[in-house]
Amino acid sequence: MIWVGEWDTDPGDEAILAYAFREQRVLITLDKDFGEWVVVYRRPHCGIVRLVGFRAQEQGPICSHILKTYQSELAQSALITVEPDRVRIRYSE
Repeated sequence: MIWVGEWDTDPGDEAILAYAFREQRVLITLDKDFGEWVVVYRRPHCGIVRLVGFRAQEQGPICSHILKTYQSELAQSALITVEPDRVRIRYSE
């Protein structure tokens, strides 16, 4: 796992997405801009999980649950948006 904070400077969303793809990693984010990169600009990815509306202490357990529950969807490069009351799944075209 790598955290954006481990870089000396923020490389930008496109570079982060490209790095996650090269490393074959699911990207977990609070930022909706990654969805635009994959839907509008068709950038390759290995799955994205976007968390919406969770407190910091809830995010770890939610991520663990989503990664286990939606493993097959993420293996198909799904974009998963997780809110407290729903989960939305979109596949890249």
